[in-house]
Amino acid sequence: MTTDHHYNLVSKLKPGRIILPIFLGLAIVGWFIFTEINTAFITRLVFTWKSAFWILVAWLCMVGRDLGYMIRIRILTEKDLTWRQAFRVIMLWEFTSAITPSTVGGTAVAVVFLHKEGISIGRSTSVVLATSFLDELYFVIMLPLIILLVGKDALFITSLQGTGMAFLNKLLIFTAIGYGIILLWVILVGYGLFINPEGIRKLLTGFFKLPFLKRFYNAALKAGDDIVESSNQLSKKNLMFWIKAFTSTFLSWTSRYWVVNAILVAFFSVGDHFLIFARQLVTWIMMIISPSPGGSGFAELILSRYISDAIPGEAAIAGSIALAIAIIWRLLSYYPYLIIGAFIVPGWIERNFIKPVSKKK
Repeated sequence: MTTDHHYNLVSKLKPGRIILPIFLGLAIVGWFIFTEINTAFITRLVFTWKSAFWILVAWLCMVGRDLGYMIRIRILTEKDLTWRQAFRVIMLWEFTSAITPSTVGGTAVAVVFLHKEGISIGRSTSVVLATSFLDELYFVIMLPLIILLVGKDALFITSLQGTGMAFLNKLLIFTAIGYGIILLWVILVGYGLFINPEGIRKLLTGFFKLPFLKRFYNAALKAGDDIVESSNQLSKKNLMFWIKAFTSTFLSWTSRYWVVNAILVAFFSVGDHFLIFARQLVTWIMMIISPSPGGSGFAELILSRYISDAIPGEAAIAGSIALAIAIIWRLLSYYPYLIIGAFIVPGWIERNFIKPVSKKK
């Protein structure tokens, strides 16, 4: 990729783009407040020192998630990135993911982030592919395990009105589609990285020669080349390298899925923590098919239905409070990345693109 192409990619990450996901999220939240939340019930969320402590714990779970990501990216780059560089790359990456649909994410631009921190294009591509592979492998392993331990009905049906079999069937469809996309990606990338990279490149280029897919041929060709180049680097890594990388991935995602548990404990006694954890994980799998940036709106809707069982009281009360909890969850797990990215991105672009061009002139 040329410098101009790099700039074209990152120049789209204007802080102004945070307006769309924020607007979508607030619009949907506002709609819920007027249609589903009885504000009289929200007074039952009493903030105490205990609440403040557990909200802090929830925030620390998010810190743990990002720390796990930083550890992993240092492992994958063999510590060629400093802690400060790793933090910057992760924050930029999360910002990109937050302002794009879940199916797009920040992967394409992440290569540029790494390259501008001193990692070669080839190594940056292999690190990003390995990161994506490990993330999706976590979901591929965890969903069947969770269904085995929790059960399908307990995972999808709650006591809240409107979450009976019809709701169950819809969520099963969303989950199956999301999981299918993830599984296909893991198989494709895993086979390409570790078994037959040339075969995957031929498959991709052949498939995208079809008449109705020709406009994506160049992108498919590049993806095939990336897999081959990444395979040459990653296939040489030993077993301990991958154990460390997957362990940090496991710790990162698992830490993230305890956030809602901590928020709930701030206000109520929680009986089945693992069920709440499991429902958070499934929510993220379904978010893969959400067309909105960062899953705005979709995430709040699904999770507010999911956690209603953990809230004491009648169904109407539980529904209102559950949505309020879901909003707090998004305030901790989503919006901070928009704010941090809005501060980091302009300076990063200027330092890596604007100033170098000015010096050449």
